[in-house]
Amino acid sequence: MKLRYNYRLYPDAPQRELLARTFGCVRAVWNDALARRKTAWKADRTQISGTELQKICITAAKRTAEREWLGQVSPVPLQQSLRDLDVAYKNFFDSVSGRRKGPKMGLPVFKSRHDHRQSARFNTNAFKVRPGGALYLAKIGEIEVRWSRELPVPPSSVTVVKDAAGRYFASFVVELDDDAHQLPQADGEAGIDLGLTHYAVTSDGVKIANPRWLRRRERKLKKLQRALSRKKKGSANRAKARIKLAGQHAKVADARRDFLHQTSTTLLRENQTVVVEGLAVLGLARGMLAKSVNDASWGAFLRLLEGKAVRYGREYVTIDRWYSSSQLCPCCGWKIGKLALDVREWDCQSCGEHHDRDIAAALNILAEGIRLRSLHDVAAGLADTRNDCEGQVRPGEAIPTLAPPETCAARAA
Repeated sequence: MKLRYNYRLYPDAPQRELLARTFGCVRAVWNDALARRKTAWKADRTQISGTELQKICITAAKRTAEREWLGQVSPVPLQQSLRDLDVAYKNFFDSVSGRRKGPKMGLPVFKSRHDHRQSARFNTNAFKVRPGGALYLAKIGEIEVRWSRELPVPPSSVTVVKDAAGRYFASFVVELDDDAHQLPQADGEAGIDLGLTHYAVTSDGVKIANPRWLRRRERKLKKLQRALSRKKKGSANRAKARIKLAGQHAKVADARRDFLHQTSTTLLRENQTVVVEGLAVLGLARGMLAKSVNDASWGAFLRLLEGKAVRYGREYVTIDRWYSSSQLCPCCGWKIGKLALDVREWDCQSCGEHHDRDIAAALNILAEGIRLRSLHDVAAGLADTRNDCEGQVRPGEAIPTLAPPETCAARAA
């Protein structure tokens, strides 16, 4: 299992200049290699290998007057940029052929010197963590690191990143055993209903408030955006205003990321199984509530839950997005039908129970997740005991969809 550990860097002025030069050389090698690959493909449909590109775009280019400044930086990040280009092309071809799952990947594009986020990657030959805590980078020197936690094992690579706010970070890649972060077994099971009024509501009745990170800083962001728009393009004052605005956006992103990590970790520590809905976040982010949905960042939260569940030895279950979790009574199964968004509580006309809409949805999500898990276990058991010459295997009698009334009443109590 490979993990990333990120730390803040504090380079001095000469080191910032050397890092800027490194970023520029990495960008130039990437663009040169991409241009040659595009030209070769358009000419006779041939693909240039990474080894040949390294000879042309790095070794031979250093001897030319136009690219002699490539020799002023370490060759390791330049070679890594060519490997990244190979990976980008591989991802594109795998996506087109269907071997790569998920969203479609596009062709690699040229990098611009006006991009405010720059990065360079070093392998073990070009960096070292000093005993005193400084990070040594080849041809740059020792950079101060703010160590928020210790590295569990020696890292295999480090990526130095400069973000739009002018901050520097070191992203270390470490490889651990799959059971290195396993948590003790927990007894709880939780269904999670995501929303905007409350960020998440669990089947235990716990409601997690929605911090609304962007909304809380929206006034400050508008003020800084107006100040930026008044500055003359290309001026030093405009650059300062842009950094201030980027800094505010970075604070929003940092607060959101910290909340998502803490919430996902807490839910997985307390529960052995978590059940969530498979939301179409991209579709919701194009509706009337687009700003609030994007601010909530449900997609990132679900990805964190899924990844940490694998790491911690927890079970992560996703139910169908079309499952009517907020319309069913978790006690008797009566369906009330579609509800307006402002209706937060309702009474069941079958059993008379009074339900909080979000808690009822979380209970239904948990019950559906348990049903799906049981069906999967039954199918797996039948496949092990009755499978004959790859014959079709079907599960037996369906398990009831809804939780029994006594279970629901006990959870509500």
